[in-house]
Amino acid sequence: MEQRNGTRSTNQPQLRINQPSSARERVASVDPYGFERSNDFDYESYEELMSEYLAVLTRRSIKWSKLLQGKRRVDRNLKVKRYVRKGVPNEHRPLVWMVSSGAQERMERNPGYYHSLLDAQHDPKLLESIRTDLHRTFPDNVNFRRSADPCLQAALYNVLRAYGQHDKAVGYCQGMNFIAGYLILISKDEETSFWLLEALLGRILPDYYGPAMLGLKADQEVLGELVRVKAPAVWRLLQGHGVMWSLVVSRWFICLFIDVLPVEVTTVLRVWDCLFYEGSKILFRVALTLIRRHQDEILQAQNLPEVCERFKRISSGAFVHDCHAFMQAIFLDPGSLSMASVLKLRQSCRARIMAEGS
Repeated sequence: MEQRNGTRSTNQPQLRINQPSSARERVASVDPYGFERSNDFDYESYEELMSEYLAVLTRRSIKWSKLLQGKRRVDRNLKVKRYVRKGVPNEHRPLVWMVSSGAQERMERNPGYYHSLLDAQHDPKLLESIRTDLHRTFPDNVNFRRSADPCLQAALYNVLRAYGQHDKAVGYCQGMNFIAGYLILISKDEETSFWLLEALLGRILPDYYGPAMLGLKADQEVLGELVRVKAPAVWRLLQGHGVMWSLVVSRWFICLFIDVLPVEVTTVLRVWDCLFYEGSKILFRVALTLIRRHQDEILQAQNLPEVCERFKRISSGAFVHDCHAFMQAIFLDPGSLSMASVLKLRQSCRARIMAEGS
């Protein structure tokens, strides 16, 4: 457009680009694993945390790539343990879990085994039990909805019926759907998920599932014995109100802290990195840290319902959302915790439970 003096106007219309004005608009409402963020999700704190965390993830990924050098082997030494405790990058996580847990070796020794389990004749009661829980698995995850493409319920159904055929003494128990579903989300592969599930239930956490759940019951009592030593005031409070440990921590152990600790900031994944590499004592470190860090809040409880409510609350908040600080704390706060001492406590707790049930 020409102005009257013959010169071209510089007042051209400007293109307007709508920039997100808040963290809620900038951060996706669904996390990278498909979980919908809750209504009270703190978008500002998350954005601030991730702005620093992304640089850490990049450095860690480079270090892990150098460490692995394309090999399908994970050594057991202090350097690798330190790397694992600082978090395994997403692109290496399935391999590290498979190799460090022994699942990779078992899969390679048994080629075709998973698919043979799928082709076998299954107990109709087993299949019905699994189907009943499919729609209850991660209802807040878009990948498990029937409208998803692909819908991970099909993969979950396969992994669970294969495991039920593999270990008929266990079959299927509630809680296994969340474990298997989480493995599918991370590994993105049915057969890998099956072998990781087999490693967890068969060797890392034996007897956690099945009719008796002896391993699960024993570990809840083991935690009680550890709290008696490392947080005695909390132990006395629960004793005074007649609160059984299974009442306040069973969900922690059954789901291995899935749906207890945050998924979106990888706190659960960081715990599972250590679970596959170091074994089950990591569960006690997490539980003890949550209890010790929130002793004052727990000790304010005046009755059984208040005790239960406080145990629900202590697994949320800023402390567990800062996965770096949280993971550092679980290896410092509880102090010394040897596997030998855990095994000794397990033996005595199992014996006590079996004697009470006889």
